[in-house]
Amino acid sequence: MRPIDHYRETLPYVDEPVPVTEGFSVVIPAYNEEQGIEQVLQQLCATLSNSSVPYEIIVIDDGSRDKTAAILGNFHGIRLISHPVNKGYGAALKTGIRFAQHNLICITDADGTYPNERIFEMIDHMQHHRTDMLVGARIGKQVHIPMVRRPAKWFIDQFASFVCDQHIPDLNSGFRVFRRHSVLPFWNMLPNGFSFTTTITLCMLTNSYLVDYVPIDYHMRTGRSKIRPIKDTINFLKLIMRMALFFNPLKIFIPLSLILLIIAVAAGLYTHLVIGKLADMTTAIIALTGVQCAMLGLLAEMITQRVPGTEHPDHERIHKP
Repeated sequence: MRPIDHYRETLPYVDEPVPVTEGFSVVIPAYNEEQGIEQVLQQLCATLSNSSVPYEIIVIDDGSRDKTAAILGNFHGIRLISHPVNKGYGAALKTGIRFAQHNLICITDADGTYPNERIFEMIDHMQHHRTDMLVGARIGKQVHIPMVRRPAKWFIDQFASFVCDQHIPDLNSGFRVFRRHSVLPFWNMLPNGFSFTTTITLCMLTNSYLVDYVPIDYHMRTGRSKIRPIKDTINFLKLIMRMALFFNPLKIFIPLSLILLIIAVAAGLYTHLVIGKLADMTTAIIALTGVQCAMLGLLAEMITQRVPGTEHPDHERIHKP
């Protein structure tokens, strides 16, 4: 492949649609990754040098305050896009997707945690099975996820699986391949923070897109993690709740309604059989609240079924700030 000329772009937005060609684009967000970015790019360039199809490597320097920008400036054959200030993980990915020249997008991290040597395997698997997104699930033989993060990650994965009606082995893996046109319908929902990958997974699964998983190893990261365990876990739960209410509201309202009705019936039976009185006002209020939750769920379901846009992506919308 003819090497891509190295250049620096200062604006994260473009005014005209980017031509989409055959091949794949590797998008790497980088924020204060001076300790790992050089080794990651060296390995990635060596891996992709044998590619028989066109490709590009897009690195987004997300307002780094260390030597990341200087290290990236020494690399040739990559597209370097610089945010003037730190905008967030999701914002960096969206910038890379905006500038991508290929429909097939592979995202990975700059900290050396993901097995980038498996990119060709991921692309071949996705093309063979004709899926919309293939996620590298961190369930391989060597997975170095800090113990403090594992309980929260397990709970979030289980809750998301309940919302989507299918097992999700890894909700927010940052190593995945997807089709650019599959992401565009949900563009305005994609956040600028770490929940980008969580959001796109939930959006696709709840809208009948084909999402598949392959087990991968997850190496110990180089440099300091940007994850804030407590705050980010709370944000992930809030995000899943919002996605559930938007795409699958019955999954939230119906169980809540049943719980309230069961409590009301149990309280009524206790009051009648044990105390010997009729159900009091509190029991009636609980029962009425349960009925109202069911009605709200049905109303929300009707509204979500009538919301247009997800089946007809607006390709030009993402090219404007």
